[in-house]
Amino acid sequence: MPNTEQRLEEHLITDEPFYLPQGDEMGIAKAAYQHTIPLLLKGPTGCGKTRFIQHLAWHLKRPLITVSCHDDLSTGDLVGRFLIKGGEAVWVDGPLTMAVRRGAICYLDEVVEARKDTTVVIHPLADDRRELPIEKLGELLTAPPEFMLVISYNPGYQSVLKDLKPSTRQRFVSIELNYPNAALETDIVCHESGLDQETGAALVRLATMTRHLKNEGLPEGASTRLLIHAGKLFGSGMDRRRACRAAISETLTDEPELLAAITEMVNSIF
Repeated sequence: MPNTEQRLEEHLITDEPFYLPQGDEMGIAKAAYQHTIPLLLKGPTGCGKTRFIQHLAWHLKRPLITVSCHDDLSTGDLVGRFLIKGGEAVWVDGPLTMAVRRGAICYLDEVVEARKDTTVVIHPLADDRRELPIEKLGELLTAPPEFMLVISYNPGYQSVLKDLKPSTRQRFVSIELNYPNAALETDIVCHESGLDQETGAALVRLATMTRHLKNEGLPEGASTRLLIHAGKLFGSGMDRRRACRAAISETLTDEPELLAAITEMVNSIF
């Protein structure tokens, strides 16, 4: 057996991650897992996609192996490669191979950012074959029932060149996540940052205002994640306007006009 170099237990989530459902996403995900159907998560940055899959892995009691995709990610990075150790060529499984061998959940975050040849390797895993060919070993792995493939991407800012092909998309069950409604988002921000409800609600109002700037040239409004960051800065005693500038305004844009607009929003709330 090739050396996976990591024990399965290292990827088990033992403590329940905090997650408040937006709808029926958990029911869809559990049904997909039961029928060995891969899962596609769509949604804007910082809306809770990663937290959702962490909660799913905890609920299913399966290890979670997460890969943050980028434009240099190759098939070899996912499947594995030979490395020289002690003067010998030793095969080391990549995260996708490790997940297939061990019956884990493999989560490819922002999969469209990976190189085009990378998505090809997941095709036989994401249909009825559930197979992973390892050409360098001359091995063909069949995924056990416990294995689940999950991919995610943000359709809001992807170009046509970085969109998923229909041949890839139609292998998956899809769940669209968005920013929660105001009441739910306030509860999340307060729980994660320790803020009181009134202050948490104020941050959510600010986020809603910034999200309306998408038509004015802002690629993304303030995410739930940024609100939590701001709330934690509040909790450290930082001036609220300064905290919002550091955690929200300056993070969202460098454009002077948009910065001025967001600063005006912050000043109107805090």
